[in-house]
Amino acid sequence: MAVETAGPLAGVTVLEVGAFMAAPFATMQLADLGARVLKVENPTGGDPVRATSPFLDGESSPFVRLNRNKESVALDLKAPEGKKAFLALAARADVLVENLRPGAMTGLGFGYEAIREVNPRIVYASASGWGQDGPLAALPGLDIMAQARGGLMSITGTPDGAPVKIGVPICDLVCAMYVALGVTAALKERDRSGEGQYLDVSLLESGVSFAIWEAGKYFATGEVGRPLGSAHQSTAPYQAVRTADGYVTVGAVTPKTWKGLCSALGLEDLLDDERYADASTRHGHRDTLIPAIEAVTTTRTTDEVVAALDDAGVPCAPIADYGQVFTDDHLTQRGYFWDAPHPTLGAVRQLGSPMRLSRTPARQDTAGPQLGAGTRAALEWAEIPAAEVDALIESGVAADPAHTVAPAPPAVPPQPADDRPL
Repeated sequence: MAVETAGPLAGVTVLEVGAFMAAPFATMQLADLGARVLKVENPTGGDPVRATSPFLDGESSPFVRLNRNKESVALDLKAPEGKKAFLALAARADVLVENLRPGAMTGLGFGYEAIREVNPRIVYASASGWGQDGPLAALPGLDIMAQARGGLMSITGTPDGAPVKIGVPICDLVCAMYVALGVTAALKERDRSGEGQYLDVSLLESGVSFAIWEAGKYFATGEVGRPLGSAHQSTAPYQAVRTADGYVTVGAVTPKTWKGLCSALGLEDLLDDERYADASTRHGHRDTLIPAIEAVTTTRTTDEVVAALDDAGVPCAPIADYGQVFTDDHLTQRGYFWDAPHPTLGAVRQLGSPMRLSRTPARQDTAGPQLGAGTRAALEWAEIPAAEVDALIESGVAADPAHTVAPAPPAVPPQPADDRPL
């Protein structure tokens, strides 16, 4: 059942001109925290994620989860009337978040300076592959390219294995989180100065910001990080080890947990071995340490190893697939999953917000909206007369499913040359 709350960002209105992941995931965080998010989409097809399978009764399953708690405003930003309507929205909004190719918003007439002229208090955030300037700025930049250039793929996978990307689009997602964080910081600063500002966040720099251990090593010794499988960069044992029926992850890097692991697995003789005196020396001797541990763990099931290590106070966990994660008893009992209502799909299962605020909990309102469902309300909020709104809808510059039938999303998402998304 949906829970409507006045979140910490209640009263903040956000315009999203986004597609795929970075901007939509950023504004989803803001919407979860109570902001009103107006997702501006092309009346023909909308966000390309709407054309992404799997589909539920014609609706994209990823879309209705990625765009929860938002209102869809279907508006043609290339039409003069659409431009005028968008500027009216921007004049009243607090935040604008976009992830088109650098220069695309300026080409449409909606760059930061143009928006600032109609609304000096606007917090304007741009997410892009490589940033708004620099030699790579004009190049298309997807998550996998940012993982590649940002070093993440050079340390992911097994030694001597083929390049491997992180399983989720981590650069897209962390870029989005930095956008959300930067926006909230800029809104707080605006409370003091009364002025908005521009925020430039790139997938590349977001990914590089994760290289804490690798930077510590390189800037201290010049050593370049390499793939280590599941192992930690500098301490051990901190990795997955084999069991009789799978794997279990362990993290016995403190004196107490190292002693606990040895005791739980009957490996007390390792405690007196100088090669394993501390986490750093153990890391240097992983070639003998891990086989010694696996000589025991491979004789027991994963459940048996986890139970023994839990009893000894050693951090450990089995490796769950997402079928297990999405039905996990711990997450279920904490109320992490929730059902969002949708006008045609009914209840749509959602991933919860990890932000558990005690007084102003994360918003649990609606699933991702139908294309244009919020058009009329948003344009009237922007003080556009009802007759003009009717004219925009009748001309096709805007769309409202209550009055017009939006075209079905194309099989291949459109990629216009002048405003391609990330």
